[in-house]
Amino acid sequence: LLVGGVGVANTMVISVLERRQEIGLRRSLGATRNAIRLQFLTESLLLSALGGVVGALLGAAATYSFARVQGWTAVVPPWSLAGGLAATLLIGVVAGLYPAIRAARLHPTVALNAT
Repeated sequence: LLVGGVGVANTMVISVLERRQEIGLRRSLGATRNAIRLQFLTESLLLSALGGVVGALLGAAATYSFARVQGWTAVVPPWSLAGGLAATLLIGVVAGLYPAIRAARLHPTVALNAT
């Protein structure tokens, strides 16, 4: 989960750097800092949620497959899946905070002049 959080944070920082002109245009057209911050936090949350759901499904499938090969009864408690997904979402929000704040603080003229 920690490595995934670092990956999400890195992806979001690069996204902010690459989209500076878009951020500047949105700010110059009236988007508030909160709207910019919310956009990047939402993207971070969606990215981590997708990774968490896919990871949970693959983990459950691997557990059931391994148990079946061994002749065991597979048990994956729903609370463990929910806890893993909740942890993933929390890490996604934490990983997206810095890039979202950085994007919201960009001054429109500086962002529009970025190449």
